[in-house]
Amino acid sequence: MYQQLLAPVREFLGCETPDAWIEAAAQPERLSLLLIDHCNCELKAAQTAMFLIRKYAVDDASGQLLLEWARPYEEFVYHRDRDLEAFMARDSRKNELAAQLKPKAGFAHGEDLIAKMVRLIKEEFHHFEQVLELMQARDIPYSNIRAGRYAKGLMRQVITHEPQTLIDKLIIGALIEARSCERFAKLAPHLDDELSRFYVSLLRSEARHYQDYLALAAAIAGEDISERVTYLVAKEAELILQPDDEFRFHSGVPFVA
Repeated sequence: MYQQLLAPVREFLGCETPDAWIEAAAQPERLSLLLIDHCNCELKAAQTAMFLIRKYAVDDASGQLLLEWARPYEEFVYHRDRDLEAFMARDSRKNELAAQLKPKAGFAHGEDLIAKMVRLIKEEFHHFEQVLELMQARDIPYSNIRAGRYAKGLMRQVITHEPQTLIDKLIIGALIEARSCERFAKLAPHLDDELSRFYVSLLRSEARHYQDYLALAAAIAGEDISERVTYLVAKEAELILQPDDEFRFHSGVPFVA
């Protein structure tokens, strides 16, 4: 039912998730780690989009609005004395930006970047809360775990002069969102009914996120970016296909000694 949605995602990526990763992810003893890392990935996606808005598209006042929006999420994650019930029971407007962001002068694509990234942030915050609810129902406590090598490996490829830095970060954002979408779809049939339905429900937004990132990269470049996309797609595929000694939502092939 969702093959049409997934077709461009799979065409964009340089490889499919190996079956060995799916087999590892589907093992009951890895469920807690899978959900905790997935939860963290949703927050990191929101934080990444926020960083892009604050760095490139808005003034300091609007940047502060974004920080205030993120504060409850980051306080929950980074404080040792986190209170899940209080976090989930806070004001019903918890997932709304307090005021309109104002694009700063000198960046022609500011309004487009703000519109796409604010929608992405809102959806990622919502997904973060949804995963927390699933964890709570299964008596899986949230915990901080070290990030895997995936995102860092991609960020090492970023060219360090503008506007290419921004363009590369947007392409990498597209790759991460597309990989998430592909893994949700491939993993869903191997999970229990509740998790399977949840992962399928995420596909549409994740597919749109990758398209939004890619469209922004092309618009800001103002020229053909296919060569750079091809290069970064290949680097992402290397990370997915290489042996990995840590299991994470975006990790590579599980290492077998």
